[in-house]
Amino acid sequence: MSWKIRVTASGFAKASQQAQEFLRRAGCELVFPKKLGPLRADELTGTLSGMDAVLASLDHYSAEVLASPAVAQLKIIARWGVGYDAVDLRAATRRGIVVTYTPGLLDAAVADYTFALLLALARRVHEAHLVMRDTEWKISWGDDVAGKTLGIIGYGRIGKAVARRATGFDMRVLAHGPHPKPEAEKSGVQFVTLNTLLADSDFISLHAALTPENHGLIGETQLRQMKRSAYFINTARGALVDESALVRALGEGRIAGAAIDVYATEPLPPDNPLRSTPNLLLSPHQASFARDTGERVSLAAAQAVVDLMNGRRPQNILNPEVFKSPRLRAELVR
Repeated sequence: MSWKIRVTASGFAKASQQAQEFLRRAGCELVFPKKLGPLRADELTGTLSGMDAVLASLDHYSAEVLASPAVAQLKIIARWGVGYDAVDLRAATRRGIVVTYTPGLLDAAVADYTFALLLALARRVHEAHLVMRDTEWKISWGDDVAGKTLGIIGYGRIGKAVARRATGFDMRVLAHGPHPKPEAEKSGVQFVTLNTLLADSDFISLHAALTPENHGLIGETQLRQMKRSAYFINTARGALVDESALVRALGEGRIAGAAIDVYATEPLPPDNPLRSTPNLLLSPHQASFARDTGERVSLAAAQAVVDLMNGRRPQNILNPEVFKSPRLRAELVR
């Protein structure tokens, strides 16, 4: 058996030597488009025509896309990464399409990058670099990190990894999430209300999953609760933040600064106000793009495709109920 696999995940395209060899040995044909993801819904349909599988970016797999006759051969959407809010899981299940992801493999890379943003922001590393590139010699005064209070919103795997890094800087760590974790308290992390976290933290790092309930979680009201000396970091999802409110808060000096790796619209449009907002460090959704990590994620996503192709249930399935559906497009070995 041989499957055609469309690659839209730029992470796979850049860090997948072992995974590509693995897939080709399994008899798969890899197809790389001219434009990698994330792709809009209107860009996806033609891209997936005749494909059995997709190694997916944060592409918009809407119900309309999945219902298209051009996608009738698609059996699995294997996400390169952990975010899956752009996939209509119910629609995929109705169509008999398996959806997988790669949890746990990106935690350290994203936590490292989060702390890199925190340090660069506090100590004005990005500003010093630009000054030196312009052949000037001008000192940028920053703020201390050691001994300060870090607030983590969303205490899942990545939030925990960020907390562990903070202990090396003797930081007091506050956390907020829907389910307080007793084991966190034993390691010195204090669970508090969101209002308390916003008011008490010197640094606030966002790691919540995007759900319909927390869309726009950080907006005008929340930003006004923060200290004027506080810094905000987001490596989770752009839609968790009201970007217009953040632009106003930074422009008016109501918080000291922010570092953003994720956006409501990606790629970030050239005329987006964030690009000209003061005291803001921007990066292009690259927190998970570390080479060793990328290879591990690519292999995990590739393994999911090969497992299903060979009639086995993959690991890390987002819609396990699809295997009870008479519309399941892949054949399982009974």
